Amino acid sequence: MLTTAAMDEAGKSAWYRAHGDVPADACRLAATQALGESEEARASLQATKEDRRRIKELERELRRKGQARRSSSASLIAIR
Repeated sequence: MLTTAAMDEAGKSAWYRAHGDVPADACRLAATQALGESEEARASLQATKEDRRRIKELERELRRKGQARRSSSASLIAIR
């Protein structure tokens, strides 16, 4: 595009919008970004599921340890 070669990015964008033309680089960039976002979203969803699973696991462990502590405390009190 010889017409837009000397323009800055804002000028190029305005020219392309006015003429209804989209440069191939812009199409490629938009497609790459769209594909990248969905991959990031899938990774985020997977991480969220793993985080929830880990939180549940830690909560179970905490309850178990709390019950064990209460049981041992009750045993010590009963012995005295």
